Amino acid sequence: MALGAIHSIETFGSVDGPGVRYVIFLQGCIMRCAFCHNADTWEIVKGNETAQDAAKKALRYRSYWKNGGGVTVSGGEPLLQMDFLIELFQILKNAGVNTCIDTSGAPFSDDPAFMAKFDKLMELSDLLLLDIKQIDNAKHLKLTKHENTNILKMARYLSDIHKPVWIRHVLVPGISTDVEDLKKLRSFIDTLANVSRVEVLPYHNLGAYKWEKLGYDYPLKDTPLPTKEEISLANEILQTSSYH
Repeated sequence: MALGAIHSIETFGSVDGPGVRYVIFLQGCIMRCAFCHNADTWEIVKGNETAQDAAKKALRYRSYWKNGGGVTVSGGEPLLQMDFLIELFQILKNAGVNTCIDTSGAPFSDDPAFMAKFDKLMELSDLLLLDIKQIDNAKHLKLTKHENTNILKMARYLSDIHKPVWIRHVLVPGISTDVEDLKKLRSFIDTLANVSRVEVLPYHNLGAYKWEKLGYDYPLKDTPLPTKEEISLANEILQTSSYH
C-alpha cells in the first residue's frame, strides 16, 4: 500500500480538466520553473495518506461532477508518486470516475521499471494535461533547470498509445512569447495524433509571495504580465480556438 504525499485539495476546480474537478495537489517536484506559483510543493517528503482515504474524500463531491467532471491529480509532480496514483485511480475507475493527471512530464523515462508503472497508470487515466514550458531545449533548461528531451519523448509516446492530451503553454513575456518558438511548438503539436485541446496560460505572479516566504529569490520579479496582444498572438499561432 502506497502512501501519497498530498499538499492540498481544491474541491471545485474549473481549470484543471473538463467539467468540475476535485483537484489533489501532490507534494514534490524535480523542476524549478522560474514562474512556478506552487514553490511550496517542491520539497519531496514521505507520504501521509492512503489511496483509499484520498478516494473516499474525493467521492463525497461526486454529485458535482457533471459534463465530464471528475478527479484531477496535479502538483508538484504527480508522476513522482505513480504507486499511489495507480492505487487511487484504480479505486476511482472502479467507481466510474473520470481521471486526469496534470504533469510536466519531467520524470518520464524509458527505463523498463518506470514504463511498467507508467503503462499501468495510463490504462487508468482518461486524460493528461501536459505542460510544455518551452519547445527550445536550451531555453527550457534555463527556465526550469531541466531539459525537455524526455518530456517531448513522453508526448510522442502518449500519441503512439492514443492517450488523450491537452497541451498547455505558460506564456511569459520575453521567455516563452518568441514567435519562432511558438511556431516550433505548433509544428511539434502537429506531429501528435492525440491532442484534443491546446491552452495558453498567461503568466501571473500571484505565487511570488511563496518564494519570499520560503526564502527564495523570485527570478521574475521584474517580468510584466503578458499583454492582450501577446496572448492573442500566441493563441493564434498555437491554434487554440480550433479545439473549442
